[in-house]
Amino acid sequence: MEFMNIDFDQLFGMGDDSDPLMMLVWFLPIILFVFYGQRIQLYVTSREITKALKKLDGFKGESRNELIIYVKKNLKLDDDPTKKIDKFLEYFTIMPVDMDPNGIVDKVRHTVRIKEDYTREHIKLLSPQINELELNKVQTLLEIASSLQMIYKIVNHMFLTAKKQNNYPLILPLQMLLPFIMEHAEAMSKSIPAFKTGQPVGDGIGPMVVGKMMLNFEKETIAFQTVLAKTDFEDRKLFLLKSEGPGSTVGRPAEALESIISNSKIDAIIMVDAALKMEGEESASIACGFGAAIGGIGTERFQIEEIATQKNIPIFSIVVKQSVKEAITLMTKQIADTSNDVSSQINEMIRENTKQGQSIVIIGVGNTSGVSQ
Repeated sequence: MEFMNIDFDQLFGMGDDSDPLMMLVWFLPIILFVFYGQRIQLYVTSREITKALKKLDGFKGESRNELIIYVKKNLKLDDDPTKKIDKFLEYFTIMPVDMDPNGIVDKVRHTVRIKEDYTREHIKLLSPQINELELNKVQTLLEIASSLQMIYKIVNHMFLTAKKQNNYPLILPLQMLLPFIMEHAEAMSKSIPAFKTGQPVGDGIGPMVVGKMMLNFEKETIAFQTVLAKTDFEDRKLFLLKSEGPGSTVGRPAEALESIISNSKIDAIIMVDAALKMEGEESASIACGFGAAIGGIGTERFQIEEIATQKNIPIFSIVVKQSVKEAITLMTKQIADTSNDVSSQINEMIRENTKQGQSIVIIGVGNTSGVSQ
């Protein structure tokens, strides 16, 4: 065959009269990648991560400055709060030992509540005349600034450690996670204007739906920053629960549910919340399911599941799908417009899963910033 007559030495310039310069061009890159491949990869990856770190540092600094400016502008202060705020930003929380999982949820709840109460009390020390609405805003802005600072520190630590040791495999996990980290960090940074001005965010769709349902009924505070209203629907008794708006808070729905069940027989629980959509799913799409739809660190969800299990109460959920950015930034019209459809699905769920004379708890889960009741 003809291809058997090809002179490969001539083709690749490797004959007797081959150019040494061409051989160098061929073999030098191979030698470089064999001996310095990891370092080259580390250099290329380092440039990408350095750019991301500059962005994270910008988010961190911007959130801190926004918090300080807001506190100085809106609170009555005796002293410059900058040093105290910087001190708050450095606080950390050590989770309890989980070697023995028995009782770990109560320990985590206790630790987190201590942090929340401590933060609230020390914000009050900055301005004793502060009202509840402003207190919730400052606490939320403080959480955002603190989270962004921690994200920056962790990413920077992993990057510098890998660079110090010239260890490319050590930087690989960071490179893979970086797009997700940046997505969350950017979303938190862009959420600051909404929380500063007390406007609704995407995560508030649950409280918005339930808040509309309780508009014309008497409300009572049943747990910390959590309100209850009672009404009837087609010969069924409804207990409507949401975090107390329009402050930026998620309330304590598990404690409220426990209080209701201790005084009344409940036949079903319906939870309405925002949920992160998967790539390819449409934003503001509605889905129904089973189980406790509530985020956070898991203590509230555990408590609700524990109560429902002990009393043999079914839990149904309705969620509105949205991205990370949509969940914590200003609520889009598309998400807000789903409230009527969600209310219709709640009514349908009640008809299909309960009987006349029964009682249902409906919980609007999420941050109720800018959402009254």
